[in-house]
Amino acid sequence: MNKIKILLVDDEISLTRILKLNLEQTGRFEVAVENEGSKALKTAKKFGPDLIFLDIVMPDIEGSEVAQLIKSDDTLKSIPIVFLTATVTPDEIRSFGNIIGGNIFLAKPVTLDQIVKCVNRLIKESASG
Repeated sequence: MNKIKILLVDDEISLTRILKLNLEQTGRFEVAVENEGSKALKTAKKFGPDLIFLDIVMPDIEGSEVAQLIKSDDTLKSIPIVFLTATVTPDEIRSFGNIIGGNIFLAKPVTLDQIVKCVNRLIKESASG
């Protein structure tokens, strides 16, 4: 079985390190990490992820700008992007069904279980759609 390729883009090195470790330990995922938003497009092109988790607030470039760059690239535009944010609470995100402005959001702090459930849902949707 091919592993699901996930790209984590977040400036919080400790978060990306622990998520990468935990996701890879399941044996189902291959994970690449980029801690600088300005390098996310290049990393995505090189890695070819099935799914991207993208922080919104980063010091060098906003996650929304990174998403626009990814969505404007013909080779990457169909890859689902899930925004990670600490700017809204889990309750606020849930009240919108985890979708704000047509984008999927997860509120930080995020758990491994939340990430895996999100991945499973999106991979299932992309396989059926």
